Amino acid sequence: MSPRNLILILAVSGFASTFSARAVEPMVGVIARDLSSSAQTIALLSAAFALPYAFIQPVLGPIGDAVGKERVMKVALSLLFLALAGSFFAPNAETLFGLRIIAGAAAGGAVPLSIALIGDRVDVAQRQVALSRYLVAVIVGQLAGSSVAGLLAEWIGWRGVFGLSTVMMACALAATVIGFRGALPGGRFDPHTAILRYRTILSNPRALFLFGSVFVEATAIFGIFPYVAPLLEERGGGGATQAGFAIGGFAVGGLVYSALVTWMLRRLGIGRILIGGGFCAAAALVALGFAGDWKLDFAALLLMGLGFYMLHNTFQAQVTEVAPDARASAVALHAFSFFCGQALGVVLMGFGLRHVGLVASTAAAALVILCVGLIASNVLRRPAPQRAR
Repeated sequence: MSPRNLILILAVSGFASTFSARAVEPMVGVIARDLSSSAQTIALLSAAFALPYAFIQPVLGPIGDAVGKERVMKVALSLLFLALAGSFFAPNAETLFGLRIIAGAAAGGAVPLSIALIGDRVDVAQRQVALSRYLVAVIVGQLAGSSVAGLLAEWIGWRGVFGLSTVMMACALAATVIGFRGALPGGRFDPHTAILRYRTILSNPRALFLFGSVFVEATAIFGIFPYVAPLLEERGGGGATQAGFAIGGFAVGGLVYSALVTWMLRRLGIGRILIGGGFCAAAALVALGFAGDWKLDFAALLLMGLGFYMLHNTFQAQVTEVAPDARASAVALHAFSFFCGQALGVVLMGFGLRHVGLVASTAAAALVILCVGLIASNVLRRPAPQRAR
């Protein structure tokens, strides 16, 4: 299979799974009112999705390495389809939380294994560009989930949005089953071998740095997202539709990065890309602390999206090379670190909003992400150590 066809197949599931993940954030207020719950409680649906996504990674990674990444993806997308279908009928917040937990665990078999497959089949010299092309689908899924979901929620309700997510996932499952129907069967999963692979990966200092960097990155950047809609409503800056458009700015920033990545790699190099990413994301977080209108939030989140992908895409490309013989396991630990950070970020931002306010909370996050960019630039521009095998 050509890299182009591979990316097209993976893009369908990347779009659908990311849409389903991001669609909840702009609907927080709508779901809270319909299910007679508080916005603070419903905002934790993001953590309910992110934590299972994170904690399933150490399991899915070695299983993918052992039995075949394509086979694991088919099972995972099937479970995600069922969880989304069930969410359409959820009678209360408790049921919805349970289904989001299942959906998060199942979605863990989509994007990380896709990244590992690209690492398997695309030469390292072209890998960061190939990953950025795949990320276009993921980013458009974020954009649609963030903006279109908020708009549709006011027309067809949050249940209608879950119904749309279910249809999209059915298409993604069909594309995956048909596209990988000729995939060779894998071997058998051996827990002892999986542990040895993880031991090898975790003995690599570069891998540990990448996992730590992506954890801190996610904590700093993604904590604010579930609170954008409630904060806009509270300050009179707009409702679910406006919040969706504002959050969609993050994905637009990602598309800008995808258009510029080849030029950036050629003219700036990894070190300057990382520094620039840290500065962009930090400036955006500071701006979010003072903005009160959805258009200003959109501009700030666009800048934050550009900065985030400058950092994150570089980390992704680097992590696919830390253990070529256990690539799914390495990418799984990367995703585990990322989503643990994302879930923690939601909790920390909520704590900060209650105790020190929005401006101080976003300023602290800005300082953290700036440090990530500066330190990563210093470390990752050095030659990589010998690959773990």
